[in-house]
Amino acid sequence: MLKFTRRWAKRALLALLLFGAGMLALRIYDILRSPALEPWHTWVAPEMDAAAINSASWRDYLDRENRLFQAEKTHVADKLKPDVKTPLNRYYPGGLVWPEKFTTDWNRSYVLTPQGKPRGAVVLLHGLTDSPYSLRHVAELYRQRGYVAVGIRLPGHGTVPGALTDVTVADWQAAARLAVREAASLTDPAAPLHLVGYSNGGALAMQYALDAVHDKTLHMPTRIVLISPMIGVTSFARFAGLAGLPAVFPAFARSAWLSTQPEFNPFKYNSFPVNAARQSWLLTKKLQKSLARAADSGDIASLPPVLTFQSVVDATVRTDAVVSAFYQRLPANGSELVLFDVNQAAIYRPLLTPDAWTAVSRLLPPAPRRYQTSIITNLSADTPQVQALVTPAEQNNAHAEPLNLRWPADVYSLSHIALPFPESDSLYGRKPDKRNEFGISIGAISIRGETGVLNAGVESLMRVSSNPFYSWMEGKIAQVIE
Repeated sequence: MLKFTRRWAKRALLALLLFGAGMLALRIYDILRSPALEPWHTWVAPEMDAAAINSASWRDYLDRENRLFQAEKTHVADKLKPDVKTPLNRYYPGGLVWPEKFTTDWNRSYVLTPQGKPRGAVVLLHGLTDSPYSLRHVAELYRQRGYVAVGIRLPGHGTVPGALTDVTVADWQAAARLAVREAASLTDPAAPLHLVGYSNGGALAMQYALDAVHDKTLHMPTRIVLISPMIGVTSFARFAGLAGLPAVFPAFARSAWLSTQPEFNPFKYNSFPVNAARQSWLLTKKLQKSLARAADSGDIASLPPVLTFQSVVDATVRTDAVVSAFYQRLPANGSELVLFDVNQAAIYRPLLTPDAWTAVSRLLPPAPRRYQTSIITNLSADTPQVQALVTPAEQNNAHAEPLNLRWPADVYSLSHIALPFPESDSLYGRKPDKRNEFGISIGAISIRGETGVLNAGVESLMRVSSNPFYSWMEGKIAQVIE
């Protein structure tokens, strides 16, 4: 019996080794087929680490930020080869999308101040591979209503995607705390403090609030607004570090990247390093553990009300985690979850997966729930007219609120990246007010042609990048501000 067990153990080990070798060979083959790395991949911006940020002032952070952008020009822009000096390369100073040529470089941290004395403060935390640009419309909404808005550029962002190869969750958390300290210093101690987090920034906002429950040196926010929050990510991110293992050999440096794309977006990276996926997974794991501990201990009752906007279909984060790992644990404190349904128009039914049509019913547990839900849907396959199906907390029945909005005929769903941008946004909007204000209007691009020709990901160009229901969403946030 012992010999039999040893024999099968050896076979299992051999099979495991062969499987690992096969996966490694496939990964190396994929690496060798990928494009060569460019200076914006290989140069790593010398960011402040968590220890330095924890002891830094806002001015210290901005001073380092200025030096980073100066160094970026020296190490990247000034060393470009002729073949990449194209009009749509964000690192080419002579191109259309060179960020420093615009009136405002939204890659940088900012503070928006209202007229008169601020009556409150808001901190805005952007998403992974993103920049402070992504929450500028929400920041302006707060400023117009008397709040001072602090939008921080999180470490590893805004400069070159290579900077994300050497950043950690601790660095992001330290930056979030710095932004809150600065925001609190600009208002009276009793003034309201809001946190707004988009995607990865949503996870940072919630982790900050959970830390503030026990750490009384942290300012507890009075309200939290989350947009496409990264409460959970796909299981692949957990093992992303393994995909980058060949990078220890110089010949396979490209394995440190999950994708390398042309960088034509002035305020967001298109390339995605392995470390970014790994750090986002570590952050969500930390957050989920913190949520579970707070729920078990009862500390979760100390959290402020949370308003969350989430598309039922999301290729970046797990929508089900927003409900099961987060909202189902929240106390009855006035929180609300807004879900954007898919377009229920009959024309799309043959084209989309059956799960998409029933996403809402699968995601939400039966009423009553401790939080309010609002489902943004056209409900009927016969009309594009949109309404909000609102189920108040602790009630069983929903009531319909017409929104006087319609689903665009050519849009079958929202996406992870669409929610914080109105259709009038100059960069991401389908109907930009100022076309090509930032060199390109990505959201207005509608192209057709043969496959295998574009060097940019076709799916990324097809992905809807603005929210046709932004005006309603803005109204909901305005209610929170007031």
